[in-house]
Amino acid sequence: MLLLDNSAWTRLPRVQLDEQRRADIGRLISEGGIATCLPFLLEAGYSARSARHHRAILSDLGLYPRVEITRDVERLALDAQSDLARVGHHRLRPTDILIAACAHEAGAGVLHYDRDYDVLREHTRLRFDSEWLAPAGSLD
Repeated sequence: MLLLDNSAWTRLPRVQLDEQRRADIGRLISEGGIATCLPFLLEAGYSARSARHHRAILSDLGLYPRVEITRDVERLALDAQSDLARVGHHRLRPTDILIAACAHEAGAGVLHYDRDYDVLREHTRLRFDSEWLAPAGSLD
């Protein structure tokens, strides 16, 4: 299972991915292999252009499996931010830290287009698969 990050979600409909990658992601979605969590849903809702668009976004995303934020996820996120502070990277976006903590707790990966997830893997105790939507630097 892969948790969806806003950096990938916003690029999915407008980006030219190679056919195999697009097919792989489509298969994951249809098999329930792409999930959401609250931090991502809040980011997705933030991008809405109107109340109607907001309802549509959250309605569509409500069909995906969802990973909940537990007290353990909260602790993992705070610990990860402390780990990052020790190496000067504590300014990573809190939503990315929470999504990574959700992925760690769920034994999942993160589908993204954001170097922050590689920083989280390198400098914290969070363990999750960092799955780039496309190679870094290849998309707008």
